[in-house]
Amino acid sequence: MARPDINRSGEIEVFVRVVEEGSFSSAARALRMTPSAVSKLIARLEARLGARLVSRSTRKLQLTPEGTAFYDSGLRILADMAAAEQEAAAGAAPRGRLRVNSYVPFGVHRLIPLLPRFLERYPEISVDLVLTDSVIDLMAERADVAIRAGPLGESRLVARKLGQSPVVVVAAPSYLETHGTPLTPADLDRHNRMGFGFVRHLDDWPFLDAAGNPIMVPITGNTLVSDGEAMRLMALAGAGIARLARWHVAADIAAGRLVRLLEDFNPGDEEATHAVYVGQGRHLPARVRALLDFLSESVRLT
Repeated sequence: MARPDINRSGEIEVFVRVVEEGSFSSAARALRMTPSAVSKLIARLEARLGARLVSRSTRKLQLTPEGTAFYDSGLRILADMAAAEQEAAAGAAPRGRLRVNSYVPFGVHRLIPLLPRFLERYPEISVDLVLTDSVIDLMAERADVAIRAGPLGESRLVARKLGQSPVVVVAAPSYLETHGTPLTPADLDRHNRMGFGFVRHLDDWPFLDAAGNPIMVPITGNTLVSDGEAMRLMALAGAGIARLARWHVAADIAAGRLVRLLEDFNPGDEEATHAVYVGQGRHLPARVRALLDFLSESVRLT
């Protein structure tokens, strides 16, 4: 437990200001302190942490790796404290900037259509939205919520499940007219199987053989894409065969733009979607809780 005479938030605020100002003297002027007081506070902080945070030289101040990590965490802590104070003063009304990072298919087809209603319900929240299928570090990217598909790795983050969907293999009628329709997983050897250009939990495609035993078919083709929406668009254009969550292509299948393939060999695996956030043992800002609750009530992936 921290000693009551240590003002940890004050130490963090001074350290962050030193980094942003680039020197002890500039930070001292901004904080209305003496340079010696700022220098002693940083030295005391380093002694307490048992790590050097800054490398001092006559020309400029440089952060050590430990200092960079502490600066990133300090920024987040100060932002959370400010949000907590604002919410307490306003009766915990959700407000402030909400940084959301979503995988592209969910962002395009679910989140963006819902955001106008969310912002109308919470007019004092502003949204900063980034769409990417790449795995991100929430702390490094300063994101409040990340929405991701697939299995979750071990981490200090908290996850709320938003739904799950079967996965299907699909192709456009134009592709099948040119290259034929695969009738068994072995037939895929003669087809262009499109893949992703980033590391995934499962790169090969799972199927069942004629006896019902699980098999894996490797991805070999001339197309790699950056995200699931690009994969869907390539499939619609007739570039090859894709494997995507059924919710993502359900409208295309219903309209005849895509055709489901090899359903008799589908193992029935499903892909889950989670909202991931930093919250274990921490104050959860009202703006984050508002979005999580809104998504839980509004999102349907069946």
